Amino acid sequence: MGNTQSLKRIIATDCGSTTTKSILIEYIDGEYRQTVRGEAPTTVEKPLNDVTKGVINAVVELEELARLKYNDSSISFIKDGNIFISDNDDGVNAYVSTSSAGGGLQMMVTGVVAKMTGESAERAALGAGAIVMDLIASNDKRPNHEKIERIRQLRPDMILMAGGVDGGTTKHVAEMAELVGAADPKPRLGSSYKLPIIYAGNNKARDIVKEALEEKTDLIITDNLRPTLEVENLGPARDKIHDLFMEHVMAQAPGYNKLMTWTVGPINGKLENIPIMPTPAAVGNIMQAIAKHNNIEVLGVDIGGATTDIFSVFTKKFIFNRTVSANLGMSYSISNVLASAGLENILRWVPFDIDESELRNMIKNKMIRPTTIPQELEELVLEQAIAKEALRYAFIQHKEFAVGLKGGQKKREIADAFAQSLSGETIVNMMSLDLLVGSGGVMSHAPRRNQSVMLLLDGFLPEGITRLAVDSIFMMPHLGVLTEISEKAATEVFDKDCMVYLGTCVAPVGRIKPDKVSLSAKIELPNGEVFEEDIKFGEIRLIPLGVGEKAKAILKPGRGLDLGNGKNQELETELHGGVVGIVLDTRGRRPFIIPVEASERVPLLKKWMRELKAYPDKILK
Repeated sequence: MGNTQSLKRIIATDCGSTTTKSILIEYIDGEYRQTVRGEAPTTVEKPLNDVTKGVINAVVELEELARLKYNDSSISFIKDGNIFISDNDDGVNAYVSTSSAGGGLQMMVTGVVAKMTGESAERAALGAGAIVMDLIASNDKRPNHEKIERIRQLRPDMILMAGGVDGGTTKHVAEMAELVGAADPKPRLGSSYKLPIIYAGNNKARDIVKEALEEKTDLIITDNLRPTLEVENLGPARDKIHDLFMEHVMAQAPGYNKLMTWTVGPINGKLENIPIMPTPAAVGNIMQAIAKHNNIEVLGVDIGGATTDIFSVFTKKFIFNRTVSANLGMSYSISNVLASAGLENILRWVPFDIDESELRNMIKNKMIRPTTIPQELEELVLEQAIAKEALRYAFIQHKEFAVGLKGGQKKREIADAFAQSLSGETIVNMMSLDLLVGSGGVMSHAPRRNQSVMLLLDGFLPEGITRLAVDSIFMMPHLGVLTEISEKAATEVFDKDCMVYLGTCVAPVGRIKPDKVSLSAKIELPNGEVFEEDIKFGEIRLIPLGVGEKAKAILKPGRGLDLGNGKNQELETELHGGVVGIVLDTRGRRPFIIPVEASERVPLLKKWMRELKAYPDKILK
């Protein structure tokens, strides 16, 4: 871990598929702060075919901005065409990077039973930052010729094979190895090397797997993902995925060999190479670091143009899960949101009458021209209605995936960040969630932060007391890879510069009659004002409370409702403010039901949106 003496200036880049984003982090007045940022087009494809060109352009922008900031022309981050790593203040002390250029890390996973070893393999791959293209299992009901054809067609970057408990029967594992061998799979980025395959299954079947695959593929054997039915051990497989991502996938991409020599930083007082991380794995890193550092449960979302990633850290054992909803996004995949949710579910969030064909046309236009942004206020409202459904469906998928082990009894043996417990039930508990974080264009760049709050409330339906935040400039990948050399730097910048704290949501949950009081609230604000009200079912209240401010609150849920302290139990607590403030949400049970009829639905939506100050009055009259 780097110390503050040797880590005064750090550069971090994230090489995305279209843009390379750079940030400068400096040690100022006893704490780490992000000071300037730059970006440039990613140059991994023709005509430049060298990712380092885009990195240099993004870092040159940092250099120029830093010189302007400090009025010091001697500041230099580039020397002889490389990033200048120095022990002194004249350069930078560390450089780290993440990458999703070229489509990121694409994997296939195999298992014997889809809902047991197959699911464990999928968790390991997703946790390592991969997009899982397909899961092939002995019991997935496809004929073998279809499975073989599928492996040939997809051309993944690598395959993770799991199956069986240690010492168990080898029959199905042997069949799966023969299947993969018969497919003779080729890697996505060229035929100059063998496809990497990680075997993390029954140790008794290792020789069988070697015989079937060693000559055709680059076979790596590691510890079993499921040594017993009751234990899941994902760490070793995840580490091998990271190593292979560097050695094979990144090494094939133009310019990455050179970039890998640049990423260095002090570890235990010595300059060492810091591996380039897949962007989603880095986001997972910072989520886990924040959860452990603050001893909280965290849920985060990154809603992009093509996919929606959800990350969570739940329970006091800090169990980490990540899901990729590869068919839910706001541009390239926007038609899939319509197909998944249906028009009715999207229209229920729209506070005005609209012809169905008009909504369909808007969605198709966005898919055809994915880089466009809404020009009219009505278009913005429609886009955010679609975003709510994308978030809702992605979250449903996440809850179904973030579960304890299937097939075993409750037993806790692995105290690993990737360990699992329980027995097939979801570990996502919105009532115990402390922090909900949103990122991605539709969330981070919403014209009003109040709209970001609305998206988080309606997309995730938080329960009890939950802090809300958005990632200001999608800095989480940079900070995730930074945790490899300094968790202190990463967590300080996350808290002070990355997160825009929106406020706190208070949401009593349960069933109650519409005319009854759902929440009795007495909130003492720092300026001496007191908010006191008995709020009936189906309402929203917004109370301004600034960033860094706290308010003392006495909150009593209505009869049969729960705020996290048990049904009917009063709660005395401190609420954190933010750029939006405190939201009291008494819309009750989850999921709440919105009337289908426009005559009932539109006035209700307008009332909630007015209270949240989500849109200008002219659209909510």
